[in-house]
Amino acid sequence: MHYFAISGFIVLLDQLLKKYMSSILPPCEPGSCGSIDILPMFKLTVLHNEGAAFSFLDDAGGWQRWFLVAVSSIVSVFLAGWLGRIYRSQRLLSYALCLILGGAIGNLIDRAVQGYVVDFFVFYYDVYYFPAFNIADSAISMGAALLILDMFFESRRAKTDGE
Repeated sequence: MHYFAISGFIVLLDQLLKKYMSSILPPCEPGSCGSIDILPMFKLTVLHNEGAAFSFLDDAGGWQRWFLVAVSSIVSVFLAGWLGRIYRSQRLLSYALCLILGGAIGNLIDRAVQGYVVDFFVFYYDVYYFPAFNIADSAISMGAALLILDMFFESRRAKTDGE
């Protein structure tokens, strides 16, 4: 199935970019933060996120690493199983799931191997910062948006089929 290949490509791209960014910039720490300004409101900065989305549980003391590894592993197995059983006609759902799966595995690898996820895309305005993210996070977000879109189309299709 080419959907699993797309997930694999996302994992590979995510891991290569995280490794590259970590090689050219030191991780951001209090008092020291190397960055590359790209646009007036966008820069590349390496950050280590020990928590979940938006740094949730980042300061939980360490137990969150294995909890998040377990949750990510279970979700990834579930998504792979679901993706393997989808009808070929359900393309939007298939793309949504393969994006989410690739992103979940990309962040799972970081968390399991290093204990943190490497984030490096930073958008900001003045002193206001959007949480840093990476390719895996982007794939998960795009997949979630496609999943919502698919649910919307399916509910509309079910209504028209029922009339």
